[in-house]
Amino acid sequence: MQSIKELYRIGRGPSSSHTMGPERACRMMKESYPQADGYRVVLYGSLAMTGAGHGTDRVIRETLAPMRGEVVFNCETPTVRHPNMMDITLFCGKTELCAKRVWSVGGGAILWDGEEQPDAAANEIYDLSSFAEITAECARRNLRLWQYAVEKEGADILEYLLTVWETMKAAIDRGLSVTGILPGGLGTQRRAQIIYQRKHIDESPQTRENRLVSAYAFAVSEENAAGGVIVTAPTCGSSGVLPAVLRYMQESRGFTDLQIIRALASAGIAGNVIKTNASISGAECGCQAEIGSACSMAAVALAELFEMGFDQMDYAAEVAMEHHLGLTCDPIGGLVQIPCIERNAVAAMRAINALSLANFLADSRKISFDLIVKTMYNTGMDLPLGYRETSTGGLAKYYPVRNPAAESVKE
Repeated sequence: MQSIKELYRIGRGPSSSHTMGPERACRMMKESYPQADGYRVVLYGSLAMTGAGHGTDRVIRETLAPMRGEVVFNCETPTVRHPNMMDITLFCGKTELCAKRVWSVGGGAILWDGEEQPDAAANEIYDLSSFAEITAECARRNLRLWQYAVEKEGADILEYLLTVWETMKAAIDRGLSVTGILPGGLGTQRRAQIIYQRKHIDESPQTRENRLVSAYAFAVSEENAAGGVIVTAPTCGSSGVLPAVLRYMQESRGFTDLQIIRALASAGIAGNVIKTNASISGAECGCQAEIGSACSMAAVALAELFEMGFDQMDYAAEVAMEHHLGLTCDPIGGLVQIPCIERNAVAAMRAINALSLANFLADSRKISFDLIVKTMYNTGMDLPLGYRETSTGGLAKYYPVRNPAAESVKE
């Protein structure tokens, strides 16, 4: 497995695979061919079908500027290897300098044609890749999960995670301070501030918890939808889950920043297990791969904060993922707004519920986290194309919003 820095990427929304990945690929091409003055980028699969709503064409043009060129949405040609496929061709005058195929495989990671693994230059620093193997090793050596991460990554990983945590908190603060309508033409209202400020006169502790956790999740998700700076955890579309539960726990239970970043390290291990053995890409496995993964990561982070045992941690992560199995990715109009924003709030609360169940029932568990990760991947492969970030099925099909890029899709 690679560094958890590859999982927690700081950047602008609204999509790690549809904006961050293409931006990264175009930037690398531009740097490799500084003499280029023109381009042609062809988007296929999910990139073509939701690219307009996700801002893929916009970020490509911005990244390759001042070059002039065109972005083509090809919704007809089948993809290979991964649904997020794109061809980048650069020109100098009328002379073709290069033509390369690249896949955006989730969480901002990219895979160039000819490579076996995404981001081949990144070192594989973890020799174990299953949660069972990793926790068994930690138990044998009396290590917490975060200590295992520090051992493999080096002490500077904690400094990086502090930056991650500060970025997460800043996204919450910005999201809570803004009202109005999100861009994209859907007319989605920002609601984080409304949830945060509408305290009931007779509010119970349970209602307060739900309200604040939801407000924080909405805040980050709305910032993501508006193209603000967020942290992939593990993706842009699921970036509100982990910050929401950690911010609430810090405020309500007094956990220190050091305890929070240790929890982020532990959550990163769980996310890496999913990324390595299954997928965190909505285009590949549906929203279960994004929101389900974020919920599992949040559950592990909470288990670390409360110093739970590895059986409890495994159970919390498994429960969090199991009850997202089959969750479709059907963004209305190709925008990361409906149902994406609300799903972050629901998953954040579900992570807290998973922690509670793990506290009571871990010794009776039948299903392991590793098994549910494998199940999630197989379930995702069985989902019809319309439910894997193409905006051609589910809510996107029945809600009356025109998505020009998706009109020529044939399933």
